[in-house]
Amino acid sequence: MAKAKTVYICTECGGQTPKWAGQCPHCNGWNSLVESVAEASTGHRYQSLAKSTPVRKLAQIEAADVPRFSSGVSEFDRVLGGGLVAGGVVLIGGDPGIGKSTLLLQSLAHLARERRALYVSGEESGAQIALRAQRLGLGASGEGGGELDLLAEIQLEKILGAIESEKPDVVVIDSIQTIYSEALSSAPGSVAQVRECAAQLTRSAKQSGVTVIMVGHVTKEGSLAGPRVLEHIVDTVLYFEGDTHSSYRLVRAFKNRFGAVNELGVFAMTEKGLRGVANPSALFLSQHEQSVPGSCVLVTQEGTRPLLVEVQALVDTAQVPNPRRLAVGLEQNRLAMLLAVMHRHAGIACFDQDVFLNAVGGVKISEPAADLAVLLAIHSSLRNKPLPRGIVAFGEVGLAGEIRPSPRGQDRLKEAAKLGFSIAIIPKANAPKHPIDGLEVHAVDRLEHAISAVAGL
Repeated sequence: MAKAKTVYICTECGGQTPKWAGQCPHCNGWNSLVESVAEASTGHRYQSLAKSTPVRKLAQIEAADVPRFSSGVSEFDRVLGGGLVAGGVVLIGGDPGIGKSTLLLQSLAHLARERRALYVSGEESGAQIALRAQRLGLGASGEGGGELDLLAEIQLEKILGAIESEKPDVVVIDSIQTIYSEALSSAPGSVAQVRECAAQLTRSAKQSGVTVIMVGHVTKEGSLAGPRVLEHIVDTVLYFEGDTHSSYRLVRAFKNRFGAVNELGVFAMTEKGLRGVANPSALFLSQHEQSVPGSCVLVTQEGTRPLLVEVQALVDTAQVPNPRRLAVGLEQNRLAMLLAVMHRHAGIACFDQDVFLNAVGGVKISEPAADLAVLLAIHSSLRNKPLPRGIVAFGEVGLAGEIRPSPRGQDRLKEAAKLGFSIAIIPKANAPKHPIDGLEVHAVDRLEHAISAVAGL
């Protein structure tokens, strides 16, 4: 018997090379080549995802809204952009044990009351899933879980056959790394298997109109395992965030062909599974009996939802020649830049101070609108003087010391007023045209003006 030919496949981009090298020649990734068996040609295995159509003018194509249907979980619908789309393919990833399977089982149990739903498990047996459904109250007498179709299978061809015969409206594949195709000889979870199985499931979804939700494993860095083409081929990419030791989970959309990206869904893990949080701002605000130094409330924007997050800063005298700069939930490099801006334009130096920064509740803030709140918290901790009670702030700080406007400023102010805050320090360009009831707005255009405005309150 002839020896099987081997090739080396990049785990980052999926590129192939006949010899091993330390660096992938396609994407220049280091230590990403793994040995795999070369696949024999099987003819026209890669079929088009859609039928061939003639060339048409853009003006001749009728644009219609994409019809959606609810997943049964309101926070999940928010992240998806309003609900599931017929023929759409969703990829959801996250750390082990964070709640991916629990959320999808709850969603399918709701959908099974009105639509055909199929749960395909490659990691658990039917008895294990039934036991979890019973624990979550989704049994035959629960919330519709008794009508849910279940298939414990890892062979792609059998799964596609079940989808064709059962004709479900929604299919969950848990997980894509456990599925294998007979057309390939490599092991489940390899680059070739993940890429082929995802392509075949996507083709089936587009041709039949079935909504497919795939669970993906993540690497130790937190990104989805497998080739990057896995994220390109699907319509929506969702990530579970949060600490497994905490009861709160965040689901964030990083790609969505049918809705807005960077939407955020907030869930609380309970004994009965994941429950949506109606007022997530309460999770990220500490309840202090009295004002404390180094605390400032930021109004951040996650997709279409404004969130109030408490930013805490601790400034202490450095005991080593090189002071520490540590940020949790915010960008650490931006912290060093903001400290330099505060020294240059506001005359406040922290070169001999350790600066620690934290976003309460484990939320990750990436938008630059957090700059002003961060600097106000640092200034408050440095002077050991608390900010006035009921104050919120947002705005981007430039290198020249200017306060730049932030998007959706009116929505941020309305959310702050609704939650009982009375003072807002905002960029001058975000000043409201009409006064907001119960909210005193201070619009500033320079960092030194913002610090002076807070000192005068």
